Amino acid sequence: MAGRNPPDSFMEEGRLTGSLKDYVVGSVPTVYYIPEYITATEEEQLLNNIYRAPISKWKTLKNRRLQNWGGVVHEKGLLPQDLPRWLKEVTQRICEESNLFPKAINHVLINEYLPDQGIMPHQDGPAYVPVVAILSLGSPVVMDFAPHPSFENAKEVSENSRDNSTKVEHIEMSSGKKLSKHPPFSVVLMPRSLLIFKDTVYSDYLHGIQDCNTQRFDEAVNISKVPRSTEEAQAVDGMKSYGEADDGSSVIYRTDTRVSLTCRVVSKVRRHLIKL
Repeated sequence: MAGRNPPDSFMEEGRLTGSLKDYVVGSVPTVYYIPEYITATEEEQLLNNIYRAPISKWKTLKNRRLQNWGGVVHEKGLLPQDLPRWLKEVTQRICEESNLFPKAINHVLINEYLPDQGIMPHQDGPAYVPVVAILSLGSPVVMDFAPHPSFENAKEVSENSRDNSTKVEHIEMSSGKKLSKHPPFSVVLMPRSLLIFKDTVYSDYLHGIQDCNTQRFDEAVNISKVPRSTEEAQAVDGMKSYGEADDGSSVIYRTDTRVSLTCRVVSKVRRHLIKL
């Protein structure tokens, strides 16, 4: 299912300016990166609401913990629950300003990553409309995109990383083989930034974050939109997150916790699931 055509301009009260095409990064035309999408105050308010959630709302996985909002994603559809007001406000804004979602965002996964934690390369799966918005809070990080391997060059691994009963299929890539004509790429996700990807990137790529606290970023496709020095970074968010590796490459030091809001639309909503 494809979304509506992007608008030429955004709402006046929104944080975005100009045309959506101004935010395209990389060679694939369906990756959008919007720096400083929310303010520092809005970031703080979101984090406060996230950490005010009852401890029972958190689910601990092997390499991170998460909160699931919007209901349980089942193979037959979404068993819905209303999003809280603070999530409705931000998802409505993303939906209306981007105009890339076919209807209101109804599912949000909140992931918490410690400095050395990441997530293995994966796809979000067929339960969702093929468009994803990721709002980043806290520490910067590098997200890697790699072409989806063919079945001849890869094996499926049935890791049941059930993001609160959501079955996510993970693919383990074979090493040393050319997997696709699509080039791999990386995106730096700065605090308060919004990343949206859809269509080809959703269906033909895996995305993930390395389990390490130091990440290179000098070849990221959005390099022109991120600070390139410690001084610039401190001017943006007050963090000393940047440095230079022994080979002269620019690196991010992940010294703080990162929290992300992954906003999606589950296409099928089931008020009652009937066992057959």
